Formats: sequence, C-alpha cells, structure tokens
Amino acid sequence: MARTIEVKYLARVEGEGSLVIRFDGKEPTSAELRIFEPPRFFEGLLRGRAASEAPDITARICGICPVAYQMSACRAVEAALGVSVGGSLARLRRLLYCGEWIESHALHVFLLHLPDFLGFPDALALAKQHPDWVRAGLAVKKAGNAIVARLGGREIHPINVKVGGFFRAPSPAELTELMPELERARDAMMEALVFLGKLQFPVFERPYEFVSLREEREYPMMEGRLVSSEGLDIAVEEYEQHFIERHVPHSTALHSTRRDGSPYFCGPLARFNLNADRLRPLATEAAERVGLHAPCRNPYRSLLVRAVELIQALDDALAIIADYQPPAAAAIELTSRAGIGHGCTEAPRGLLYHRYELDAAGDILDARIVPPTSQNQATIERDLLELGRTLAELPHAEATARAEQAVRNYDPCISCSTHFLSLRLEQESP
Repeated sequence: MARTIEVKYLARVEGEGSLVIRFDGKEPTSAELRIFEPPRFFEGLLRGRAASEAPDITARICGICPVAYQMSACRAVEAALGVSVGGSLARLRRLLYCGEWIESHALHVFLLHLPDFLGFPDALALAKQHPDWVRAGLAVKKAGNAIVARLGGREIHPINVKVGGFFRAPSPAELTELMPELERARDAMMEALVFLGKLQFPVFERPYEFVSLREEREYPMMEGRLVSSEGLDIAVEEYEQHFIERHVPHSTALHSTRRDGSPYFCGPLARFNLNADRLRPLATEAAERVGLHAPCRNPYRSLLVRAVELIQALDDALAIIADYQPPAAAAIELTSRAGIGHGCTEAPRGLLYHRYELDAAGDILDARIVPPTSQNQATIERDLLELGRTLAELPHAEATARAEQAVRNYDPCISCSTHFLSLRLEQESP
C-alpha cells in the first residue's frame, strides 16, 4: 500500500524541494532529494564581466554565507592573475571568515537544529521553554555579525571586499572594540557546550568519505590542500580531475561526486575528522569536554562539531585582533592578464569551489561554482535510504520529523528561500 508523509512548509532549512523514499515491501529501494527551484545561472551572469566584479556578484548567491563566496572568488581570480595575498591582509580575511562561521553556526545550532533534539517544532516554541539558550545563541550570532559589519561594511553581502584585499583596512582600535563582545560570546559557548553535550543523539553511522581542506598550521578555512579520509591529497587546482558534477532527473541542482560516482561528505564533521589536530587549545578542550573524538561518523553529532567550531572561530578571531598590525595598503596592486584560477575555501557548510578563466583584459570568459550542498546531496540521499527501514516502521509524524532532522544534519543551503521538504513514502508492493 502506498504511504505518504508530507510536510508542506519547513522553515528551518533554506530552499524548496521534496523527498521521496520508495519501498519494495518494507525494504527501501531509492531515496530522492528533489530540488525543484529554477536555476539562477550565476556562472552565466559572470561571463563577460570584469574579474573584479566576481566577489560582489557571487556574494548575492547566499545571504547567510556571502563571505565564503567572496573569499573563494577572490582566491580564484588572484590565482588567475598570478598573485597571492598574505600578511595582515590574509589575517583580516580570516577574521572576516571567522565572523561568518560564528553567525552561521550560531543560527544553525540554536535556532534551526536544536529544536529537533528537544522535540520542538521551531525556535519560537523552544524559546518558551529554554529562553536563556535562545538568547545566548542570538548573542553569539550578534558577535559574528559585528565582525562582518566592521570588516565588510555591513552584515549582509559585505561591500568592503575586493580582489587583492579590501577597499579599506580597519585601524587596530576599530578591531579592539570588538573584543569584549567576542569574549562574552566565547564564554557563552563554553557554557552552552555543557548543555549541548547532554543531548540524546540518534545512533547512526555509515562509512563516509570525508573531504576538506587541510592547512599546514591552522584549522582549515581559506588555504591548504584537499584531503580525504580515503587518502586523497591534491592541490586545489586538481579539483576537477577528481570530482564531477552530474545532472539527475529529480533535481535542478547538480550532484557532485567523486569521478567514479561515489558520494562524499564535506562540512564541519569532515573538517573535524581530518583536522582535529589543528584546533586551537580551547577548542580541543571543548571537544574533549563533550567526548568528541576523531573519527566521528555520526552526522547527528555534527551539532556538537559546529559548537566546537564556534569556539574555535571566536578564539581565533580574538587572537587575530590581538596580533593585528595594519597593512601598508588595503589591497595589493593587480595587473590584468589571461589565465585560469582555482579557489577553494571552507564555507560554514563545507567546501566551496570556484574556477575562473580570464582574458588578457581581465574579463571572465568562463566560470564554475560548486557549493557545499551540491557536494552533500548524494550523501544526504544515502543517509535517508539507510534510514528508510526505520522510517517505514514509525508513525506518520515521527517518520517525517526523523527525515527532516537527518537532512538538517547537513544544514543544506538549497537557495535563499525558506521552504524545503515535502516527504512522500511510496510502497511499491506489500
């Protein structure tokens, strides 16, 4: 008998789509994450535009992680022009990226995903029972917003970022003013971690291939080589030799997989598993406090990993501000030339890859952008297929809630809208 579980509006994941799980008897045979939003053709919009416009144009792809798009765009264009941004400018970029991690992770942990673990339909219902934790989450997010506003010129879609650096570099005093709020947020996260560590996490593991950047000395954010739990270790410019995007009939979003078709897992859990030894001491202490050790293959525990990354980003931001020396110039000088450049950074949700081909005048001939959710879609479907046997045995409402929670483990950013999941279970035979 056919069985349908439907959620018309889900406001705790970005984007519009549906999920269909098919069964042969009680055995799940397929799971499809159906994304039906129309493509927005940002790669096409970039063609013919000046390379200097790439950071501002791509930032409009997302209102939650515009810095990630700006940083990947800048690094790809700079690689095509044969230049590298270092010193104080590189540290300012990392500080800006810390701000985005803080605001994005705080939003996900306290307002989007925590209600699932405590049995609430949304953050408003959660706030009635746990107002202190919702306030704490909002205060932490506000600290991240403050960094982005101070360095980027505004909280959403920053306007101070440019290829080669910034339009204006802040004074030490302007950054030092942020420290008290960041210290309060860091203390709040250490306290919140005790509460989060007591949550009950569903028992669920699969043999994932985790993929992330790995930097020489720091927890990965904007630099390094691409590595995986299966032994991959390549330069960013080799990305397309090992990963491929495919169109699938049930989704307007491309699926990114390894070239052999196997799915992989990027994002906080991958970063932690491949880079736990790069965490700052306070973040390492935080992970130990909640019993979080690499390797961790339970995607539900990504909530704890995001909390640890929040502490990492807050502590990192404070250290950058304490050591800040203003650069001699807000940006390095650039000379147009023809070339191809690749840039890959760690957005809050995972790897964000950009490639640009430029002509001699510095205009964009071709562009390619691979966002984190595109790379995690196939893995999400595998998770849901594995969960299918459990879902088939549950009552309608509970099965739907479990499926939604599994999807939210990845904090998918399907688009900048708010509706996501309509779930239908189909049984093909008794």
